[in-house]
Amino acid sequence: MVVGDARGHAGNAGYDDQYDAYYSWDSNVPNHKNLRVGDPIALWDKVRLLGVSVIEEIETSRGSKLLSRCPECGTTRISARKQSVPRFRCMKCRAEFRDPRPDLVQVDLYRARYDAAWTPFDGLLDEREIRALAINSGDINAMRPLDWKAFLRALSVKKAATAVDRVSARLDVSWHDGTEPWLITHGHKQSLVRVRRGQGRFREHLLTAQGNVCAFTGSAPERVLEAGHLYSYAQIGTHYEHGGLMLRRDIHRLFDDGDLAVEPVNLSIDVAPRLASFAQYAQLHDRRLALSPREEQLTWLKLHWEKHRLGRLAV
Repeated sequence: MVVGDARGHAGNAGYDDQYDAYYSWDSNVPNHKNLRVGDPIALWDKVRLLGVSVIEEIETSRGSKLLSRCPECGTTRISARKQSVPRFRCMKCRAEFRDPRPDLVQVDLYRARYDAAWTPFDGLLDEREIRALAINSGDINAMRPLDWKAFLRALSVKKAATAVDRVSARLDVSWHDGTEPWLITHGHKQSLVRVRRGQGRFREHLLTAQGNVCAFTGSAPERVLEAGHLYSYAQIGTHYEHGGLMLRRDIHRLFDDGDLAVEPVNLSIDVAPRLASFAQYAQLHDRRLALSPREEQLTWLKLHWEKHRLGRLAV
């Protein structure tokens, strides 16, 4: 759950979240040890569903956190009221007070990154629908277990099957195909990550062959480029030497979903109608690729076209 400025809990100053890329918490949060690399997650703001993804990396570090405690009983379960005076009220002993007692404590800090598979579903499910999918009814914790199968069924009923398939593919291959966890240290920080076997070498190969160029949009910083498979790696599970192109992160996602495709005869970009209202993508329509694909890449692009344009047209 991410609520930003709408949070009612005043026991701490909140967390640095960018909900479509990463989520932060610490060892004072209930269920703080329960998240794992490879877990599917859904984020909401107490009103509506924001999106879903798969955790790719969890950074951990040791740090300090300023807590606000009730001056009477010492709990951090206090609320900040917008209009009532005094402003603060203890949810445990019911004491009311003007200022909480500050307490600087040492905690374990966590940040989960999941931006590569982030799929927005802004408002697709409302508060009532989301609460009904929690495993423990009445759970009020910020991080709570979800009945994932029931959740996916609810999304499918809302005609979100394509996006659900993409997230499911990340689960089936990226995290549960026998890949090994690696503990990577960065000074005082540690990150637990799982990677597709050979994905790093596949990216290095494409970068060497293609350079810092997105095949659809042109030159781009290396850090925003991803090695995009021209086929479903989730189904095939093999890195073909010439089976990919370097793609900007957003372009990669849209290509995977079929919102962007390449007409195989004249190599022009085809933009699905539902992207027409977004100028940065609409301007790509009928533009030729920024590079000349190899014969093997043309074969994959033709199969992608047949699947997404001839098999089922994007709307």
